[in-house]
Amino acid sequence: MKQKSYWLSSFLLGVLSFVLLWWLLAMLLKNRAIPAPWETFQTIWSLKDQVLLHTLASLGRMTLALFFAFMVGVPCGIVLSLSPRLNRLLSPLLYFLYPLPKVAFLPVFMIFWGLGNLSKIILLFTIIVLQMIVLVRDGVNQIPRNYQRTMTNFHASLGQRIYYLILPAIYPHLLASLRVSIGIALASLFFAENYATTYGLGYLILSAWTKMAYDEMFAGIFCIALLGFALFTLLDALEKRRAE
Repeated sequence: MKQKSYWLSSFLLGVLSFVLLWWLLAMLLKNRAIPAPWETFQTIWSLKDQVLLHTLASLGRMTLALFFAFMVGVPCGIVLSLSPRLNRLLSPLLYFLYPLPKVAFLPVFMIFWGLGNLSKIILLFTIIVLQMIVLVRDGVNQIPRNYQRTMTNFHASLGQRIYYLILPAIYPHLLASLRVSIGIALASLFFAENYATTYGLGYLILSAWTKMAYDEMFAGIFCIALLGFALFTLLDALEKRRAE
């Protein structure tokens, strides 16, 4: 009960502080491009079915990308840490690809995987998975060698080492990786959803901007903020549950 109350108060504080800052900007600038919050909320309510559809489309793409990046990135990061030879071989390629702006590959992904959801999910996947591989590898490398020796002395198998030592030790690194990746992926999602799609918050924002429907545009921006807040809150809940 206390935990639910904490998350509710956190949500309300986040929304109220965001709305207050938004209202102050609207009052100070007095520009039609920044509508007052209540005007945007009226638009969200009047277009609730459409806004919900755009939000669910973006959430679905994000969730699939995060899932597949997790399933690929965690094992790859662990393998690179446990195999120094493989790490020396692949790290130069990883460091070369890591800083590249992945959104530049969206046209290539569209050529190979079409204009639909698959190319957009693969774009988000490439953004998240490299981040996860690097942080997981570094997290495993930071495990004290004494712990590794202890597992070896007890004749632990590779699976036991991973389950009882490595995964618990890298848990904070996984959450940190997901937090960074979610922020980058949401920004990239806005870019990806502006091409060859009719659903998604990125599409909603740009479409409203071209029509100069700024209340609709801010409705999409507000929904992206809510989506990011929900994902970050979920990660905080997982971290808190683990600590308990």
